[in-house]
Amino acid sequence: MAIVSNTVNYLDGGTLLQAFFAYDDSFEGRRPAVLISHAWGGRDEFVNDKAKQLAELGYVAFALDMYGQGVVGANPEENAALMQPFMEDRQLLQRRIHAALYAVTLLPWVDDSKIAAIGFCFGGLCVLDLARMGADVKAVVSFHGLLTLPEESGDKPVIAKVLALHGHDDPMATEEQLKAFTIEMTDLNVDWQLHSYGNTVHAFTNPKANDPAFGTVYNAIADKRAWQSMKNFLEEVFA
Repeated sequence: MAIVSNTVNYLDGGTLLQAFFAYDDSFEGRRPAVLISHAWGGRDEFVNDKAKQLAELGYVAFALDMYGQGVVGANPEENAALMQPFMEDRQLLQRRIHAALYAVTLLPWVDDSKIAAIGFCFGGLCVLDLARMGADVKAVVSFHGLLTLPEESGDKPVIAKVLALHGHDDPMATEEQLKAFTIEMTDLNVDWQLHSYGNTVHAFTNPKANDPAFGTVYNAIADKRAWQSMKNFLEEVFA
């Protein structure tokens, strides 16, 4: 087994984006692909490492770039400034992540009938919006994702199955937002699941998250359970 990885450029209109992809070259033929949407800081080593882990599971993994040219923030202020335009303009967000979906279908190793997407924090919101667009993906998985609903709902049926992996005490996804999310998914007749981890806050999958005052703390047990839930879910939807 040899994991092959590299970066690839793709476009959203005139914006140049730079993804990181990985796959196991010992597998022959086309295989399922998993998009990975980064947190508010940009496409960093955290999601690149997730791509390699997914490649080890037999998928083509595509860590997308929401901001352009692989830009990453250096501190919370820069991260917020990078994310805010997409929070204010969900059509921009949806167009940008759809560009990544199109780009991954062009990779020669990808079975474009079997594509899923996962995302972390801001990236969780991005993949939920991908589902809300009615995108032709099998499933989306949100890890401690932001749950703010878009002001306008899409006019296409949601095809993707949805798995939300949530820290019960996450201050960035309030009880009101969580309730609105579950009502939305039910009203849209989505095949959805919500796993809520007790004594767990935001960014629980990130070992570098260690700011209790900000509400971001790594939780090794929740991280392990969430990753296993994602693996089981992908095996199910790609069967």
